[in-house]
Amino acid sequence: MEKGLLGKKLGMTQIFWDDGDAVPVTVLEAGPCFVIQKKTKERDGYDAIQMGFGRIKDKKVTKPIKGHQDKAGKGYFRYMKEFLTDSPDRYEVGQELKADMFAIGDHIDVVGTTKGRGYAGVIKRHGFHGGRATHGSMFHRAPGSIGASADPSRVFKGTRLPGQMGSKRHTVQNLVVVGIKPDKNIILVRGAVPGAKNGFVVIKNAVKYR
Repeated sequence: MEKGLLGKKLGMTQIFWDDGDAVPVTVLEAGPCFVIQKKTKERDGYDAIQMGFGRIKDKKVTKPIKGHQDKAGKGYFRYMKEFLTDSPDRYEVGQELKADMFAIGDHIDVVGTTKGRGYAGVIKRHGFHGGRATHGSMFHRAPGSIGASADPSRVFKGTRLPGQMGSKRHTVQNLVVVGIKPDKNIILVRGAVPGAKNGFVVIKNAVKYR
């Protein structure tokens, strides 16, 4: 990891280029995050840092988490996540990491949890066309046959069926940072980010950008 922060999605808006074009952007609150723990290859088998984000009251923290986060001396946090790094020596326990870690023009990946849509049928969930809407057809929004006769006499894994829609971890890759407000820990990225307003997100440098 060269760059990485925890944050939340504040919502969407738009900005305007110098030529007048409107650009849709997502507003992210990136940090402040604090280094809770450093992990090294000699002691833990890999190099990483653990960050905390989202302050909470001490009465909402369990004793094991409280003892773990007390070592940093920066309060208690709702979210914790590890980031692999090649150089853990650059970080110190208790160090504060802010949005100015990123710069305009950076390409990032954002991980969020998609909005939960509840239990949905195949038309809403998978985009099936459905059957005729005419009177008496008796086949409107059903998935249709899913069997496979006598051989292999089972439903194949991965068959698209009704079920829980949304509320899944999803990553959007190669978003471009188009604005930063370091004093407010705000990052503006071009395009959409998964999740609802105030949803937890993980922001990191793009792994597939060339």
